[in-house]
This record gives sequence, structure tokens and C-alpha cells, in this order.
Amino acid sequence: MGKDEPGRWSFLGHRVPPSFAAHRVVVAPGIARLYDEAEWVDAVVVVERGEIELECTRGGRRRFRAGDVLWLVGLPLRALHCCGSGPAVLLAVSRESNDEFAAAPQSETQ
Repeated sequence: MGKDEPGRWSFLGHRVPPSFAAHRVVVAPGIARLYDEAEWVDAVVVVERGEIELECTRGGRRRFRAGDVLWLVGLPLRALHCCGSGPAVLLAVSRESNDEFAAAPQSETQ
């Protein structure tokens, strides 16, 4: 999943500033997308359209709808499921990698 041009997308009704990167994830109806934590590092995620269910590693699920804001890092997730009749569209917004505050690898001394 690649990064889209910064500022191209709207996040909660506002343009994404140039110092942020944004990428969209579309999950088709009835489809499960395996969870890969690396896809979501440092990103705030909004459900733009549709409904998505997050499936935990123990099998439980939680449903989120358009307008809900998520953080998908550090969770025991197995998959993301589109549970509506139309596609679920997620927009993930994170700081650009050249941003001085962007997530940096932790040193071994920390």
C-alpha cells in the first residue's frame, strides 16, 4: 500500500496538510483484509465510507462506521472485514517520514 500525494485527500472534512502523508484502503463487501501492523504505524485512521469490523486474534469483533476515528497499532488484530453492502473506505493519515517528529526507531538504550 503506497502513500498518496500529501494534501490530496480530505480528512474529517479538512484537506490533509503537506507535512502529512495519506493513503486510502478500500475493502470490498464480504472481503477480509489480513491485518499487518506495519501498514498502520504512526497513522490516525478514519472510516470514510461503509462499515468495517476489526477481528481480534481471539475471534471477537468490533464494528466501526463512517466518521469513526481509529488507531490500529498495538492491537491484537487478525483481520479487517467489510460488513456492509458497499465497500469500506479507510483513510490513514501520518506524518511525512522527513518530519522531525515522525516515528523513529527506538534505540536500545531507551
